[in-house]
Amino acid sequence: MKKKILFVALLAVIVAGYIAFGAHAGDLDSLRSALARLESWREANAQALAALFFAGYVAVTALSLPLATVMTLGAGALFGFWLGLAIVSFASTIGATLAFLAARTLMRAQVRDRLGHRARTVDAGLARDGAFYLFTLRLIPVIPFFAVNLLMGLTAIPARRFYLVSQAGMLAGTAVYVNAGTRLAEIDSLSGIVSPTLVFSFALLGLFPWIARMFARYLRRRRAYARWTRPKRFDRNLIVIGGGAAGLVASYVGVATGAKVTLVEAQKMGGDCLNFGCVPSKALIASAKRAHQVRAAGGFGLEADAPRVRFAAVMERVHDVIAAIAPHDSVERYSGLGVEVLEGYAKIVDPWTVEIALNDGGTTRLTTRAIIVATGARPFVPPLPGIEDAGYLTSDTLWDALRGREEVPRRMLVLGGGPIGSELAQSFARLGAQVTQVEMAPRIMIREDEEVSALVKASLEHDGVTVLTDHEAVACGVDAGEKWIEVAQAGATRRLAFDEMIVAVGRAPRLSGFGLEELGIETGRVVDTNAYLETLYPNILAAGDVAGPYQFTHAAGHQAWFATINALFGDIWRVKADTRVIPWATFVDPEVARVGLSEAEAREQGIACEVTRYDLDDLDRAIADGATTGFVKVLTVPGKDRILGVTIVGAQAGELIAEFVLAMKHGLGLGKVLGTIHIYPTRAEANKYVAGAWRRAHLNPRLLSVAEGFHRWRRG
Repeated sequence: MKKKILFVALLAVIVAGYIAFGAHAGDLDSLRSALARLESWREANAQALAALFFAGYVAVTALSLPLATVMTLGAGALFGFWLGLAIVSFASTIGATLAFLAARTLMRAQVRDRLGHRARTVDAGLARDGAFYLFTLRLIPVIPFFAVNLLMGLTAIPARRFYLVSQAGMLAGTAVYVNAGTRLAEIDSLSGIVSPTLVFSFALLGLFPWIARMFARYLRRRRAYARWTRPKRFDRNLIVIGGGAAGLVASYVGVATGAKVTLVEAQKMGGDCLNFGCVPSKALIASAKRAHQVRAAGGFGLEADAPRVRFAAVMERVHDVIAAIAPHDSVERYSGLGVEVLEGYAKIVDPWTVEIALNDGGTTRLTTRAIIVATGARPFVPPLPGIEDAGYLTSDTLWDALRGREEVPRRMLVLGGGPIGSELAQSFARLGAQVTQVEMAPRIMIREDEEVSALVKASLEHDGVTVLTDHEAVACGVDAGEKWIEVAQAGATRRLAFDEMIVAVGRAPRLSGFGLEELGIETGRVVDTNAYLETLYPNILAAGDVAGPYQFTHAAGHQAWFATINALFGDIWRVKADTRVIPWATFVDPEVARVGLSEAEAREQGIACEVTRYDLDDLDRAIADGATTGFVKVLTVPGKDRILGVTIVGAQAGELIAEFVLAMKHGLGLGKVLGTIHIYPTRAEANKYVAGAWRRAHLNPRLLSVAEGFHRWRRG
């Protein structure tokens, strides 16, 4: 309604202006007459007009009024280029400084509250780059100028420095707009609108942000590389550090473009996913699922029995699966593709040089135009008192530690209620262990909606897992040969005995030992990169777990493509890493898969949405398979079928989510899903049925009433 009112008001203003100025198609007589009168007054009162304009511009800027652009064009029209540039340059900087001082003196708390995340962005930039950051903001208005004025007043930057940097930073943009204004003043006919000089002036307006961005990038590069000497020639086009998912994709993409690429890996090719994570855990889950199916056979008309688990054979199969997949990621395969694979530890010694301590002895140094850091992550082990004495396993170590054991550990404790902890807890319980899962958060699977957490918890408990949420681990130890962990809840503590403990409380990126700190590359929780995955040095990029924010194999490979393209072609063409549609799945039973927003996230972020749900107990194939637990839940824009997020809980959820990932990636709504033929009977029909549920909820009642009347008429 507000938009309609604004539109009507705008239309009225246009009509009134047309009538007031008496405009006629094909001539500008009235406009020329008005300009002539102003020009004659300006000639008689030049200094007064300049002073009034200067004061007005200072006031507009100081009060953060949205008139600066128009007044800048007007300055060119009234005073010409050089005088207009001088007036606007000094007036805008003085006004900006007044706004800066007002914010610093009067409005610190209010402005920070109003500008929210913008304030945090500027604080981080100033902490990193100081006045250069302000200069970049002035040169390229990433944040509106008025916001820069107010935000800077809340920082510790001196007023004198603010003034000088602002004067320099805004000069180029001011010149472009003033020049355009001078050309506008010269129009005396319609043909003047398309004159070369005016077209050039407007072209400058459009090109300036791009030129300024390139100039700012040049300054950043020059500043970053100032203390280093760039080689005249390079041994390689690209060196990739890390042979996991991101590193392998980067190497493959690099050689596919014809680049000379070296991949450095210190341990096992394939990284965490092949050797410690995705592959072995899914192999274990497969064995555990078969054991569960034997127990549940009675529900399918078969004789149920307790499975006889040969645990040593289960673990041997895990290693057989790793060995079967390993050739896909092997040194031999990548060497055959044209990648030089060096086994050793890499350290970046300057922005173009990597030193490699080879595993078989010796050291080599290679120069390269670009470097991609893809060193992955390792399990995080909390600093619990006594944890080293009690001993623990992680997702990295348990596969070798339990290999060869004839029996599954009798009492297992899993510390952590995230995806890894939940998958392992359920698997070992199904293989016969007494499993206790400890999570300090109020629920397991904390990133998912509450109903998802509750469903997964119920499933784990059905398989025999004791799930303890709201329990904080405080200490570990060994008494009389028995291992224990002490947990606290609501002020009360108790000890839990175990034979083996798996620590699964998260993973931390591998950041140290690669020379990042020595080069001044920021490393907090992850390597600090921009939207192009570039670090402080544009030719050093990061991808995968070390770059974040996702720790998924498929996300690492996805990032690696962007990092490689930018590493090899970034001087002439760069691509922002697209992480808008990243799906993930947790392979508990039933599986949990998600893409986009969850219902809880939409609520926390204040994003309006509609929720459409289809329960799998209504799906024919799910009923036939005896796997009716779960649902498909879709979040859409209110009144529209555009998908904001999808959560699927149920058998093969990780497969079913792919249709929605495709739809979100390419902007297809639920209407397109509904119009797609799905095979009957399959689980994928659930995707169509949830789309149908959305459609039924959005039928037009008036149109439906008309249709009913039409059918009554047709019946006679």
